[in-house]
Amino acid sequence: MNCRSCNSSTENKEFINLGTSPPSNAFINLGQLEQAEIHYPLKVIVCQNCWLVQTQDFVKKEELFSSEYDYHSSFSSSFLKHAEDYVGMMISRFHLDKKSFVIEVASNDGYLLQNFKNNEINHIGIEPTLSSAKIAEQKGIKTINEFFGENLANKLKEQGFSPDLMVANNVLAHVPDINDFLKGFRILIKQDGIITFEFPHLVSLVSNNQFDTIYHEHFSYISLTALNIMLKRNNLEVFDVEEITVHGGSLRVFCQLLNGPKAITNNVKNILNKETILGLNNLKYYTQFQDKAIKIKDEFLEFLINNRHKKIVGYGAAAKGNTLMNYAGVKSDYIEYIVDRNPSKINKFTPGSRIPIVSEDFLLETKPNFIIVFPWNLIDEIKSQLYYVKEWDCKLVTFIPTTQIHG
Repeated sequence: MNCRSCNSSTENKEFINLGTSPPSNAFINLGQLEQAEIHYPLKVIVCQNCWLVQTQDFVKKEELFSSEYDYHSSFSSSFLKHAEDYVGMMISRFHLDKKSFVIEVASNDGYLLQNFKNNEINHIGIEPTLSSAKIAEQKGIKTINEFFGENLANKLKEQGFSPDLMVANNVLAHVPDINDFLKGFRILIKQDGIITFEFPHLVSLVSNNQFDTIYHEHFSYISLTALNIMLKRNNLEVFDVEEITVHGGSLRVFCQLLNGPKAITNNVKNILNKETILGLNNLKYYTQFQDKAIKIKDEFLEFLINNRHKKIVGYGAAAKGNTLMNYAGVKSDYIEYIVDRNPSKINKFTPGSRIPIVSEDFLLETKPNFIIVFPWNLIDEIKSQLYYVKEWDCKLVTFIPTTQIHG
């Protein structure tokens, strides 16, 4: 396939091959257990022309982000705090007030925009997943239930929309046509407006063995090096960037129209230099990642086999966990059930592995010996939530970036 960023037909090199699996958020209900699931190859390649790491095309976005898509940001207290802090920082730094207008793309269930609402700042969300858009509307947050891109941006521009700020957190990776997506921002943003993107940093993925963040819903795995090229192609530019801890290590990128009024900070140069020193402009950096994934898979299976006579359950029916379990071929004979706080997942089954998803009450009823925490990036938050499991000497376990047993 041609690169989805630069359209280069230069030979793409394999970054990692995780075999085949269903889409990681395609949870199944009881009535579907007798039906076959569609498994797709999960292969990731790197473009040698622009260094974008990307999945090979196998699945249409409409299949991945249907009305049943079950990711809701509001179920993580740490993520809610992160959103609240972001809004406070943006209001202070860029002097946003009641005259300002904010658009968030991929606004999910309104977890972030509710903070602009509380500050009486005009806002609107754009969210393609119907279930999430409905929850946002119930919170009083006007939400457009569509995919964002050039066409929607032109429609909104014709209707007089001209935002001072556009926000797009944890969505760049989910976009199959990333150039169309970025064109939408260029069309819609006010002449002196600000755009911020947050996305997991490729450097963190590689250095911390985060192969479980790879799934069909993530079309791209992004470095500042690759993003810088994409933005300039679409007449946008980075004027500042921050390294943040969310999702195991992300970048928050501040953008404007090309040659805009904001001075470009040293942070941009520093992170680009860091990526160059690490070797992100060299193919060798990308071709050694498969071995890291194999090592973690082996450690995961070894732990399950060595403890097969003990009760092992999971916590967090996250896409991360589904990637890990499907890559390792793990089923319910090793992990009895997975606890999740999202009521829309309860009584469903994980895709591929078909492990039942239950409420937290099951922990008290069954008193497992080990709880595997699949959203390892939230381990501190989850340790606080599950403080009571120490009463029966239950241990929490994570496998990324390495195997850790938490007392």
